Amino acid sequence: MIKLVMCLHRHPDLTRQEFRDYWMNNHGPFFRKHMDDMRAKRYVQSLTIDTPLNEAFRDSRGMRPECDGVAEVWFESEGDMVEAMSAPDGQKLAAALLEDESRFLDHAKCSAFLVEEHDLASLAS
Repeated sequence: MIKLVMCLHRHPDLTRQEFRDYWMNNHGPFFRKHMDDMRAKRYVQSLTIDTPLNEAFRDSRGMRPECDGVAEVWFESEGDMVEAMSAPDGQKLAAALLEDESRFLDHAKCSAFLVEEHDLASLAS
């Protein structure tokens, strides 16, 4: 199992609340509707909360500002993801997702990468 992680930054014309609303109530349902077509196994949206602790954590470590949210999408394998998204219907879907993302994301500030999860907490028990 692999996971696509996307660190998201909102479009500069949107407030954080407008970003959240669009991501959860428009993009989220659109993505869920097409999960089977993408062969995605799980989709999680993690929304950054507004708390002074974020700034304190960042300042204590000299880190960059937080992103507005993190999207996680699980796939059976890299090959399965590539095969699904390389098919003609998958390419159409990828274009539609990109178009929708442009409504609420600043792609130039976002990042995306594939990871392999290692649950160290469950190893300790």
